Amino acid sequence: MIRLATIICFTLSITGCATYTPSVPKGYDGPRAELYDSFKTHSRSKADFFVVVQIDGADVDNGLNETYRRNQGRGMDMTPYFNKRPLVAEKPIKVAIKGKTHYAAPIQAIFGTVYQVEGVVEFTPKTDTRYVVRGELGESYSAVWIEEDVTLELVGQKVEAQGTTK
Repeated sequence: MIRLATIICFTLSITGCATYTPSVPKGYDGPRAELYDSFKTHSRSKADFFVVVQIDGADVDNGLNETYRRNQGRGMDMTPYFNKRPLVAEKPIKVAIKGKTHYAAPIQAIFGTVYQVEGVVEFTPKTDTRYVVRGELGESYSAVWIEEDVTLELVGQKVEAQGTTK
């Protein structure tokens, strides 16, 4: 019993909480844009998420993480959430994005299908412009991209995968 308690304490001490870097440096007072995550709901317990993972190599929080945190303990029921973040405008950036199927309960992922596609998109955000990570996940084709919210114009390149992305 003491051995088990020691293992648990050690595991908890090394895992810690995830830390995320702000998407705009503290004290920045220049031009900005906004970048939103998105999701497509399939049922009360399944959704496809299209999220930002990193900006210029630094981890940022996203809607998939937020959904996981807010829905713990709800069983087979899930309310999806998205995140938005400010961006420094008029400066080229590299954004790591991901599309992934998420289920309310981890056991559902074992018996259900989880698709995932991810990559890096480079673009220069325009001042006062809203961007959204969008995507499509499926058996024969999956993609994730960033587009201007109003014009639906693609920025940077689409991250695409032909064939299965299970």
